[in-house]
Amino acid sequence: MEYYNPIIPGFYPDPSICRVGNDYYLVTSSFELFPGVPLFHSDDLIHWEQIGCVLNRESQLPLGRCQPSQGIWAPTIRYHKGRFYMVTTNMSGKGNFYVWTDDIRGEWSDPIWVSQKGIDPSLFFDDDGTVYLLSTFDGPKGQGIGQSILDLETGKLLTEPKPVWYGSGGKYPEGPHLYKWDGLYYLMIAEGGTEYGHMETIARSRSPWGPYESCPRNPILTHRDTALDQFQAVGHADLVDTPDGELWAVFHGIRTTQYMLHHIGRETMLAPVYRDKDGWPVISGGNPITPHMRVTSIKREVPRETGKASSESAGAFQEHFDDGRLSYCWSYLRNPDTANYTLSTRPSFLGLTAGCDFLDGCGSPTFIGRRQQHFFVNVQAVVEFSPENENSQAGITVFHTNEHHYDLLVTRKNGEKAVLLRKRVGDMITESQPVYVPEKTPLALSVQASKLEYIFSAGAVGESPKVVGKGRTQLLSTECMVSTFTGCLFGLFAQGAGTAWFDSFTYLPACEEPAEEKR
Repeated sequence: MEYYNPIIPGFYPDPSICRVGNDYYLVTSSFELFPGVPLFHSDDLIHWEQIGCVLNRESQLPLGRCQPSQGIWAPTIRYHKGRFYMVTTNMSGKGNFYVWTDDIRGEWSDPIWVSQKGIDPSLFFDDDGTVYLLSTFDGPKGQGIGQSILDLETGKLLTEPKPVWYGSGGKYPEGPHLYKWDGLYYLMIAEGGTEYGHMETIARSRSPWGPYESCPRNPILTHRDTALDQFQAVGHADLVDTPDGELWAVFHGIRTTQYMLHHIGRETMLAPVYRDKDGWPVISGGNPITPHMRVTSIKREVPRETGKASSESAGAFQEHFDDGRLSYCWSYLRNPDTANYTLSTRPSFLGLTAGCDFLDGCGSPTFIGRRQQHFFVNVQAVVEFSPENENSQAGITVFHTNEHHYDLLVTRKNGEKAVLLRKRVGDMITESQPVYVPEKTPLALSVQASKLEYIFSAGAVGESPKVVGKGRTQLLSTECMVSTFTGCLFGLFAQGAGTAWFDSFTYLPACEEPAEEKR
């Protein structure tokens, strides 16, 4: 069997997975985006479809004034006795909590908060009915993994958290997941920080409380010593078995554009796992993770053409705003003011009304965005907008944080309607020369993305667009900021004053890389 990594491209980090029958369900971190915790389904581990988000109500996910890369960190999804559980950390809220549902495509409960501190919580259901809650833990030897017994109905801790393993020696032991095979408990964690030294390690014990014996081959997954043209920052894994007894790992990694720079974010990847003669798991046969994977095969026949996923999460995508709801791939920045969004006032149009917040702040600007999932992609939005003044702005943005974004905006300059490119990088803001456009004609705003550059164009619909400006991907890279955990989104926005009417949005990956950018 052949497949391609990443299996879910774009900013979908910290994956966790569970299986029910022949169906697999996967969740990822969402940070300051709302709704939170994207939820995916697959029946073959390769082709994934987003079926919603776990946290879609403000009562589940309060994100007021959430700082960049705060919010939701590292969820874990598990299934137990007919019920799904998702446990995570709200770094902008009260800490760790879990929610549950009996219908994976329906609503989830309000949060059940737990008093155990730390981050990256995980649940383990033992054979005797005991429920263990794991998370990071600051113990007498520094940061490690802590554990308690949980009353699943109430969220009350039945035991005080206790450190069980401090890891194999790497910094920031986190992301714990506990498994049980052949009567032994295997505790798998991430170490090294979610950076270029990232790795996955594992230990085992006859008791869930330890002592844990570290695998002699740790780390069992890392790219810390590989060439920079390969995936980097590989780690934060979770394991799942197939109905046929095979074992697979999902984890995240990054794709760099040039030396130690990435801007799309950490992406979800897949590799086969086998257990060696001593029972230790071996990921990808001990070999590096590659974009084109050839493996022995999931024993069930993959019913579709292999390759990148065919869902809206990974391929060409068009939104005409005629379904009465936004597709699941869209996100808001923090909790939206729903009065500023409409899909019903004008049929087949999305109306965005400027609120009091701007893209430059940490409020909730009128904005919807979808993740950039390809280096080479053409994005276009068709908009009708009559700006009132220079403070009245709407358009399309390549957005990473409130201090790092490129905005192709329609506004008014010298009393005339114009399009210009505004680029914010930290405390530096630049604007291009305005391109003047007709007053009442719908405009096509376009972004042509490559590994190293964004090219922004605009023009009346049906006419040849004019290049308004360019921006380097380098300046929207995580390494050029203060340690963000997110990636770039293509967003639609309105700010200052007025209502913008978006008729369509198109995301079209390019078939191949331009020759001058191939390595």
